[in-house]
Amino acid sequence: MRLRRILVVGAVALIAMAVMAGSASAYIICNQEGDCWHSDRRESVPGQSFEYHSDDWYFHQEWGTHRRFRPYQEGRGFWHHGVWVQL
Repeated sequence: MRLRRILVVGAVALIAMAVMAGSASAYIICNQEGDCWHSDRRESVPGQSFEYHSDDWYFHQEWGTHRRFRPYQEGRGFWHHGVWVQL
């Protein structure tokens, strides 16, 4: 009986961790000009196209030559020719 309770509690804990980990999402977004930035949502902007990468993609890149990682900005928006455009 005690083993069964431990297994049930363990299963509930694993499910809770999986749900919490699955609900959080973060992206690295890059535009056609090579500007990349961190975001927690996918943006849809008419006339603009973006590449979306997982949050850990940042660590596997060489920055400076073709891509520039831009600083975090508050609110919704995107980088365009090195300028933050607020949506």
